[in-house]
Amino acid sequence: MLKKIGQRLKNERGLTLIELLAVVVILGIIAAIAIPSIGGLINNSRIDAHIANAQQMVSAARLAVSADEADDGEDITLQELIDNGYMEEVDNPSGGTYDQTTSLVTISRDDSGNYTYAVTLSNDDSGSTGYFVNMDPANLTRADVSLDADNTAADN
Repeated sequence: MLKKIGQRLKNERGLTLIELLAVVVILGIIAAIAIPSIGGLINNSRIDAHIANAQQMVSAARLAVSADEADDGEDITLQELIDNGYMEEVDNPSGGTYDQTTSLVTISRDDSGNYTYAVTLSNDDSGSTGYFVNMDPANLTRADVSLDADNTAADN
């Protein structure tokens, strides 16, 4: 009995060429499906980080308005928000940093006294600008933001 099992194991020569080709084809199909999905996840993460940074800037600007350091029609730069202690420096999720003098929050007040905020985020390295215009960043979604060729946030 043991002799038969030993002989049977000895006769096993490995995988045939067709079996190897089938495995390679299956792995290729899996890779073709997985790679674009991973790329989409990375872009979505970047967009979510830009949105979070815009929301953080608006929260800091709201604090500045409540402290009477800013008012209707005024632009508050990222540098001013950092210098006045309303927020800490934020990293650009697409790499590099935001330009602290051109990244800003524009404050406006309507006739009923309600404030609205629009955020402009500028990439320090390439000068590309991502705009979130006429929209409260609290209501931004991924569909409202896209990454341009420089991987910086850009308005759709």
